[in-house]
Amino acid sequence: MAKVYYLFFFIYSISFFGYADSNVGFREIHYGKEDGRPLNIAIWYPTTNQQKTVFIGDNVVFYGSEVVPNAIPINDSRKLPLIVVSHGYGGSWQNLSWLAYELAGKGYIIAAPNHPGTTFFNKDINQSRKLWLRPEDLSKTIDILKEDKLLANHIDMNKISAIGHSLGGWTVIALAGARFDIDLFKEDCTENSQLKACQLVNELGLDNPKLTQSMLDSRIKSFISLDAGLVRGFTPESLKNINIPSLIIGAGVDVGDMNVELESGYLRRFLLKSLSTYTVIPDAMHFSFIQVCKPQAIEILEQEAKGESIICKDGGERTRTEIHDEIINQITTFLDQKNLNP
Repeated sequence: MAKVYYLFFFIYSISFFGYADSNVGFREIHYGKEDGRPLNIAIWYPTTNQQKTVFIGDNVVFYGSEVVPNAIPINDSRKLPLIVVSHGYGGSWQNLSWLAYELAGKGYIIAAPNHPGTTFFNKDINQSRKLWLRPEDLSKTIDILKEDKLLANHIDMNKISAIGHSLGGWTVIALAGARFDIDLFKEDCTENSQLKACQLVNELGLDNPKLTQSMLDSRIKSFISLDAGLVRGFTPESLKNINIPSLIIGAGVDVGDMNVELESGYLRRFLLKSLSTYTVIPDAMHFSFIQVCKPQAIEILEQEAKGESIICKDGGERTRTEIHDEIINQITTFLDQKNLNP
């Protein structure tokens, strides 16, 4: 849940590469400018198009991925599962673009909006204080794809899952039906003030009564949280009442304000054991779930701002790529078991 400062190099990056054998299509939808909460939605999907490819999300710090822009979806009579993805506080859809790319290559359609107010590209505090709109952004994303001329006929609307990292984890849990209690959250912060969520009351409007409303979207058939934060504000009763499968993955190495036992472990206490799978990756840190960093990234980050290199550090001997392999394996195994796979 820790805030990520992506600085100058996190500018949207897309560069032409040439012709290659890519099986992942990519496009963006810009929606809702007229309603005051515009959504920039990135979409990955399977394709067999052979045409010019581009790298997205590639810059001096992070490796990107090679995709076919605006490709025609794979010509397949099957309808494919949809996964909506929510980024963390101060990030963007690029954070989990590596995961979206891998899942699209396995036959899923992935859609990830930038959440206004809590994305690197829009830090309007008037938007960030409307935290209850984050789950709604994902619901709107589903609505948009349901009517999309290119992809609608390829989506199995009975197989929709949600994945979120950090504050995105909170977002997908709320989307699954968890209810936030302001008083519970405030009381907990008197005991656990070190948690990052307790330091963001003003920026996220965590004292707004609208946060206590239901944000449930019954179209979601499972959810996956990746080192979620802010979850201690969810009521135990509402977590017990969630009736869809969940995969809770925590980071075993604390960055200082994201203790896994206090955050993801809180979910483990109350989610139904029959529906929830809980796992901790011992050598993962909070930012192990975002993109793979380039060799000189740590040096570049430290030169820009002391301590910023934490976003490129992991907690053990394994590389971030190896940790990503484990994450992908856990997610696909979970979706296979729940019959939410292609």
